[in-house]
Amino acid sequence: MTTTATRPGVGPSGPRRSRAAITAKTLRTDRWWLPPLITFLGLGAWVTYATVRVFMHKWYFVEEFHYLTPFYSPCLTDRCVEGSSLFGTPLPSFWLIPEAAFTLPFLLLFRLTCYYYRKAYYRAFWLSPPACAVPDGHKSYSGETRFPLIFQNAHRYAFYAAMIISLINTWDAIIAFRSGDGGFGFGLGNVILVGNVVMLWAYTLSCHSCRHITGGRLKHFSKHPVRYRVWTFVSKLNVRHMQLAWITLGTLALTDFYVMALSAGWFSDLRFIG
Repeated sequence: MTTTATRPGVGPSGPRRSRAAITAKTLRTDRWWLPPLITFLGLGAWVTYATVRVFMHKWYFVEEFHYLTPFYSPCLTDRCVEGSSLFGTPLPSFWLIPEAAFTLPFLLLFRLTCYYYRKAYYRAFWLSPPACAVPDGHKSYSGETRFPLIFQNAHRYAFYAAMIISLINTWDAIIAFRSGDGGFGFGLGNVILVGNVVMLWAYTLSCHSCRHITGGRLKHFSKHPVRYRVWTFVSKLNVRHMQLAWITLGTLALTDFYVMALSAGWFSDLRFIG
């Protein structure tokens, strides 16, 4: 049983009222451990799936409809199948080099330094802290001022890279509107690719760095009506940043799995036109 004895508190100006000498780590009686556990399982499962897919080096492109999974876009190694590479193949086919080796590190940096993902993996993986009113799992705290967490400050720069990659993914979705004979085509794969791109743009634009870029350092919004409107739009997205972070993990996995299934011949694309 937790003791209810008291102990004196000392403040800057001298003794204060006594505080409860609580020996328990936390007085929370709810299932505070459940959210970080779910986050741990969800992120762990996604990272495992993405890692396996990135190093499979196959089943990432459907030539007939030009469906390219975002995990392999842009495809840059000389292992890329015909038609999947739009920017050449400057990288060798060593198995440790992903097809999208130029873009994946920037996407990883953008996600890792994202303000929401920091909260998620700090709590779920580092227990720092696992929940509100629960002690930190570490004895000391130095913030994000030392190696390696000082690189969290690179988030604003990773945002620019994420914008470029989103443009590439958008182009992949556009050129996928073709049928086997080269004309216009439309299938379930197009719906999935476009839906993924829309969600990726929503997540990228909802970023806190984007909100600062559009409206930061402005003393008078009235003098910058265009930027104010953009800032207002981004702010509305920013409220949903956490949900968009999880939604995009789902759309990325769904898009990749669908393209993989078509490329492997597990089933055929549901075509509406062409």
